[in-house]
Amino acid sequence: MNWLSDELARLEQAHLYRRRLVLDSPQGAEVVVDGRRLLSFCSNDYLGLANDSRVIAALQRGAGQYGVGSGASHLVTGHCRAHHALEEELADFVGARRALLFSTGFMANLGVVMALAERHSLIAEDRLNHASLIDAARLARARTRRYPHADVGALRRQLGPEQRLSLILTDAVFSMDGDVAPLEALAALAREHGAWLLADDAHGLGVRGPQGRGSLAAAGLAPAGELILMGTLGKAFGVFGAFVAGDADLVELLIQRARSYIYTTALPAAVAEAVRAALAVVRAEGWRRERLRELIARFRAGAAQLGFTLTESETPIQPLLVGEASAALALADGLRARGFLVPAIRPPTVPAGSARLRVSFSAAHSPDQVDRLLRALAEIAKAVT
Repeated sequence: MNWLSDELARLEQAHLYRRRLVLDSPQGAEVVVDGRRLLSFCSNDYLGLANDSRVIAALQRGAGQYGVGSGASHLVTGHCRAHHALEEELADFVGARRALLFSTGFMANLGVVMALAERHSLIAEDRLNHASLIDAARLARARTRRYPHADVGALRRQLGPEQRLSLILTDAVFSMDGDVAPLEALAALAREHGAWLLADDAHGLGVRGPQGRGSLAAAGLAPAGELILMGTLGKAFGVFGAFVAGDADLVELLIQRARSYIYTTALPAAVAEAVRAALAVVRAEGWRRERLRELIARFRAGAAQLGFTLTESETPIQPLLVGEASAALALADGLRARGFLVPAIRPPTVPAGSARLRVSFSAAHSPDQVDRLLRALAEIAKAVT
């Protein structure tokens, strides 16, 4: 028990202690925290669908038809018609033969990797991958090569001709930097080695590619053959859940072997109905992605004029690199005092020395709100210097 107290004190002293916010409002451009209305630039609700009336109505109808709980796993009695329809619609959306629903993206990644790899497999993964991909490789007890961020040439040199590769794991859009993986080059390398490529497109699906079909589509690829797509449903889709898409045999194998699919209760069918409504909006309302592009360009131009260090990101994730955790916290606190909610991202989420403000945009934001954020950043920058 003393160790627990000491460790918590150490985290506090190192500016690495995390505290939860308690919201009293739906997700949106503005949220209410502790009774105070704040302009939020920290949600992954990229298309502004988390509080969309059509999605809410679909959830309510689904609850009326199916109830609020699924009662069992998909392989017992938890697989409803709504789940089945959503899987078919998601497969069609991303251009795959089949799709399989999971409760979360973390569980989806665990399920795929642990079903396809074992302790003698060789897995290659980007050093900046999401924790779910890193943990999946560890739990599979496979041999792992972590290559420098987005450096396919370095990965090729690490592998050598004698090593038989089983899986390449990568974020498609990196959640803390907002940049995009070199998917075409990784797919080519996977083909050369007869390996799978699992692309976690949690932050690209709904936002990138034609009709928002994601990062694989933006690269001219589709989840087929050696390519596996993992997409989440709680970010641009504004609801909850995740899915894996690929060839029919791949999905059938996951049904048989993915432990995080087999041994957990299915998503409520009402949630599946809400996602179906959100998917229809994603397909039909391209103006949401266009507004996002305009807001991102506006912010990047303004932040560059203020002298902030930006990453090479054209996605809704726009980090402002600061360096030390204490400096990132000071900036976040300064913004909150001015009515803005922007998180300070610190180790171990990002490498030591690369703490940042993670600014994220939604189609629900307005140009005026972006300008207000830039003015607040300018005020804080003057106060710090």
